[in-house]
Amino acid sequence: MDINTKLPAVLGVGNALVDVISVLKDDSILEKFGLPRGSMTLVDTELSQKIYDATFSEKSELATGGSVANTMRSLASLGGNGGYLGKIGNDKLGNLFKSDFERKGIRTHLHYSEKDTGRVMGLVSPDSERTMATYLGAAAELSSADFSPDLFDGYDYCYMEGYLVFNHELIKTGVEMAKAKGLKVAIDLASFNVVEANLDFLKDLIKNNVDIVFANEEEAKSFTGKEPEEALHEIAKLCELAIVKVGKEGSFIQRGNEVVKVGTIKAKALDTTGAGDSYAAGFFYGLTNEYSLETSGKIAALISGKVVEIMGANLPDEQWPEIQQEIRNIVG
Repeated sequence: MDINTKLPAVLGVGNALVDVISVLKDDSILEKFGLPRGSMTLVDTELSQKIYDATFSEKSELATGGSVANTMRSLASLGGNGGYLGKIGNDKLGNLFKSDFERKGIRTHLHYSEKDTGRVMGLVSPDSERTMATYLGAAAELSSADFSPDLFDGYDYCYMEGYLVFNHELIKTGVEMAKAKGLKVAIDLASFNVVEANLDFLKDLIKNNVDIVFANEEEAKSFTGKEPEEALHEIAKLCELAIVKVGKEGSFIQRGNEVVKVGTIKAKALDTTGAGDSYAAGFFYGLTNEYSLETSGKIAALISGKVVEIMGANLPDEQWPEIQQEIRNIVG
């Protein structure tokens, strides 16, 4: 897919990781390693290796990953305009990450660490729920020093990964620098346990420096203590644009007094890995094309619905022309 460089550009900032997706026979592995079902848990190199040894098979899939990285790949596949900042190791997985992004036409702002490139063990339960055990490796070395004012030149949006919130200085520096350069700042709340652990910091960050917030219903409840629609209104009071995703029920979107409910497409869910990341890609594509909230939400739902039908977070290249045609039908 050719990148439309005339579109407003999105700079993604996140944990540059490689996903190792494995399907589980049952949830006993999750219990064995103390991984809360449906969550993202940070693990050290030793535990990551144990989980890898217990779950990897010839059916496992390897792909570039990281939440915002997934979004930027899909946005590029749609023809959107974007770049990516992250940190990788000088190793085989790091080379895979860099070459994959450059092949997609994504501008890369990659820093190197002496640590290995991070990896995510994506464990898929029989009902398609995914649980992630993340070894950050080099990604954890990303720091506030990796931001510079000229990094944001040529970009209109900065999309921050919620998992970075554990490093308060990093994310605060990034969003403040982006705002100072006139960018709109977006953040995904990442995981309910991330929100719970950083609640006060997140509320302050969003109120003062964030324009767009993506959350699923669990994250929205952790953030506000309320159910999806009420949570949407609470979040929308703090920022310009709020999105709350409610799985098979679709999503709620609010900008000012405008509230939109968008449904989902019919999909046979195989693996929910990357569903939220794909939703963000579709929404940014609509936003940068200046489509309405409803149209942007429908495009987001389309991409999200397509990705749950495959293993992993990356749709095959040959599927994108068909998706582009479906988007043209949505736009009308």
